[in-house]
Amino acid sequence: TAMPSPSSNDNIQIDQKSEEFVRLKERVLLLERVILNTIGFELHIEHPYKFLVDCVQNMNKKRSIEGKDGQPKTPQMIQELSQNAINFANDSMHTSLCLQFTPQEIAMACVYLSGKYSGIRPVGGKPWIELLDNISVEYLTSISIQILEYVQPKKGQDSEMAFKMIRKDLDEMGRMGEAAPDPKRQKTN
Repeated sequence: TAMPSPSSNDNIQIDQKSEEFVRLKERVLLLERVILNTIGFELHIEHPYKFLVDCVQNMNKKRSIEGKDGQPKTPQMIQELSQNAINFANDSMHTSLCLQFTPQEIAMACVYLSGKYSGIRPVGGKPWIELLDNISVEYLTSISIQILEYVQPKKGQDSEMAFKMIRKDLDEMGRMGEAAPDPKRQKTN
């Protein structure tokens, strides 16, 4: 039988000597072993922070980004781009992305999301995928959607429109990628 999920007001007391407690404890221990075996006991996770900072710095040096309506970039815009990318990277840690993608790929998606969310764009109307190194449109879309699915309920209605615009942009990039695949963007295993 399934146990009802506790609400924050419930105060569940389980007798540690009961059969139910012993059964649940054994089940948790078994599932822990399954998870550890599945990930090959690899518990070290490389974080995307260094890669996203490097990416933002490179974009800044190459003068490949600008503000809304072609405004020249400012130090405040670069700081906002970096901070929002770090925030998205922090949010990614609440998902299983670190088990699915490299930290570089997660970093590229965080920079992309930050740019879209901050209203920063590539110079000359280029697509974002041209500024992001070593990530396919497919991976960019998958990572971005997983982060947005985690973040959106926390941000509420205020950011719903921004997230819809990001989703539309990802869909357009996907359609462009299908029309003209770029072999250097394909991940090699």
